[in-house]
Amino acid sequence: MSDRHTSQHFETLAIHAGNTADPLTGAVVPPIYQVSTYKQDGVGGLRGGYEYSRSANPTRTALEENLAALEGGRRGLAFASGLAAEDCLLRTLLSPGDHVVIPNDAYGGTFRLFAKVVARWGVEWSVADTSDPAAVRAALTPKSKVVWVETPSNPLLGITDVAAVAQVAREAGARLVVDNTFATPYLQQPLALGADVVVHSLTKYMGGHSDVVGGALVVADQELGEELAYHQNAMGAVAGPFDSWLVLRGTKTLSVRMDRHSENAGKVAEMLTRHARVTHVLYPGLPDHPGHEVAAKQMRAFGGMVSFRVQGGEEAAVEVCNRAKVFTLGESLGGVESLIEHPGRMTHASAAGSALEVPGDLVRLSVGIENVDDLLSDIQQALG
Repeated sequence: MSDRHTSQHFETLAIHAGNTADPLTGAVVPPIYQVSTYKQDGVGGLRGGYEYSRSANPTRTALEENLAALEGGRRGLAFASGLAAEDCLLRTLLSPGDHVVIPNDAYGGTFRLFAKVVARWGVEWSVADTSDPAAVRAALTPKSKVVWVETPSNPLLGITDVAAVAQVAREAGARLVVDNTFATPYLQQPLALGADVVVHSLTKYMGGHSDVVGGALVVADQELGEELAYHQNAMGAVAGPFDSWLVLRGTKTLSVRMDRHSENAGKVAEMLTRHARVTHVLYPGLPDHPGHEVAAKQMRAFGGMVSFRVQGGEEAAVEVCNRAKVFTLGESLGGVESLIEHPGRMTHASAAGSALEVPGDLVRLSVGIENVDDLLSDIQQALG
């Protein structure tokens, strides 16, 4: 992160970090450098360090500087997707025989990466309730190299005390990785709480408009950042220039969007607590949520994701999803439009039959920034 940004507030960083005016034209938005290679000033004479766009691209550099500034990190790296970022991280940090602790409520794609891909080359993993630091400590082994956390988690909105688990990981000689996709750096900054690495699906809130796929890593340690950059180049799943530009556009409005997402989600969650057909509402902003106090301590607000369980089991939950009109039935999350989905059959189908299997009566909402009265009316009619 550039020293000139260290004293600026988040909203200012979001607009200015990495967004230097184009030196040729003065354009206030970084150009899309849609280029694969660069003219060199003699053999080995690189202009600005650019030689080939897998290794570096000026538009991607602008995004990576922006991400590092927003998370308060030393180095940011942008990838083709969130899972590409995770894959690079795991292959950088782990070797055959190493062990990882993963949460008992993780994104289905992350679970699939551990269970079906990483495990095949000899990395072991075990599951723990990361909301309980003692459970994390009990799951650690002498071979543990990584503790993986999502907070809030997907899709059960569990909350992990990042500072407490960071201490547990540090005592065991393991690195703490926090997936900050649901919270975003506007609501929560895990590196400041002791995490070693932050993971993002840039597809979600950071992009914010359901028009780009991307991922990111931000690290607190410069040396680890250099190691990750080496693997990023060697493995090649980098964010393209246009995708980088789209995400950079999205981060500029992140703060105002997250304020509205959080405000709307809080009202939706409160309405759901009063509905006769809803048996359980999962939202960390509710005072009776088991992680509410921790979330209030480490988050600016509680985010735009709400999950709930309905009477009538799985078929009833599926029918609620099908009846929604303003809420669009679809996977992903974090766009300006509201989405509804059935995790058990959609985003978390890969976790079926495992310790991470989600309840069949669960519905997940990504609450958008539409007029909240329209959102409330739609959920009420969908519930019947």
